[in-house]
Amino acid sequence: MPLVTTKEMFKKAYEGGYAIGAFNINNLEILQGVVRGAKAKNSPVILQCSTSALKYAGPKYLRAMVEAAAEETGIDIALHLDHGPDLEAVKLAIASGFTSVMFDGSHYDFEENVRRTKEVVEYAHAHGVVVEAELGVLAGVEDDVVAAEHVYTDPDQAVEFVERTGCDSLAIAIGTSHGAFKFPPDYEPQLRFDILEEIQRKLPNFPIVLHGASAVDPETVEMCNKYGGNIANAKGIPVEMLRKAASMAVCKINMDTDLRLAMTAAIRKVFAENPAEFDPRKYLGAGRDAIQKVVEYKIEHVLGSANRL
Repeated sequence: MPLVTTKEMFKKAYEGGYAIGAFNINNLEILQGVVRGAKAKNSPVILQCSTSALKYAGPKYLRAMVEAAAEETGIDIALHLDHGPDLEAVKLAIASGFTSVMFDGSHYDFEENVRRTKEVVEYAHAHGVVVEAELGVLAGVEDDVVAAEHVYTDPDQAVEFVERTGCDSLAIAIGTSHGAFKFPPDYEPQLRFDILEEIQRKLPNFPIVLHGASAVDPETVEMCNKYGGNIANAKGIPVEMLRKAASMAVCKINMDTDLRLAMTAAIRKVFAENPAEFDPRKYLGAGRDAIQKVVEYKIEHVLGSANRL
C-alpha cells in the first residue's frame, strides 16, 4: 500500500473526534514496534523523523523501511518530517519521498514565521506534499529543538497565520512541553483548553497538532530506574487531558519520549537479568515489543483511533 498524506486522515479524525498518533522513528525496531501496534489496533499512523534522525539513519533507508511497513501491514501510513528548521530540510524530505513536512518557524517573530512558512507551503504544495506549521513556543528539549520559555498561541494570530500561509495543519502551544522533564516535580500539568476551544471556534474544521505530548508513564520510568537508569523527576501530560484534546480539534498528537523510555527500560531489563547476553536481537527485540505495547495503549486510551481504517 502506498504512503498517504495526512489530509484525509485529519478530515476523518476531526469528524470522528479522535487524533492520529505521530511517533518518531530512527531505526528498524522502533518502526516495527510502532506499525505492529497500529496494525493490532487497526489504526492509521504517522511515522515522523526529525532532522537528527535523518542524519542518524539516512533518509533513503528510512523511506525504504516505511514503504516496506506500509506494504506489509496494509494500514494508512504517512511519513512526516518533524521540526524541519528550514526550506532546505523540507526539500530534502520531499525529495526523499516524505508525504508530509513540518516547518518550525515558531522561534521567529510572527511576520518572519509567516514569510518562511508561506515559502515552504508553496514549495511543498507544488510537489503534492502537505505542511504542518507551528505558532507559539513549547518549552523543553527534543533532539535539536530547545526552548527555555513557553509562549501560548494567540487564537487571533492563529487565524491570521493560517489564512496568510495556507498551511494544512497548525501546531499550537497550550501547555504541553518537549522531553521527559517537562515540569518541576511539584507542578501539576494543565492544558489551556480555553485557547484550544477558541481556536477551534475561529478555525472550524481545521486540524490542530499537539507537540510534546508524551505522558512519561511513571511505571516505565520506575522500570528504567530499577534496572540501572537515573531518570529523576520525569513528568508528562495526564492521559485524560490528551484524550480530551483528541476529542476536539486536535487531529495529531506527537509522542516520542514515551517510546524512548519504553525501549530503554526493556533493554536495561534484559541486560540486568542476562548480563552475558550479547545478541542484539534479544535486547532490541524486547525494546520493539515494549514499544508496540505503548503504541497500542496510546491508540486505545489517548488517541481514540482504534478501528478507524
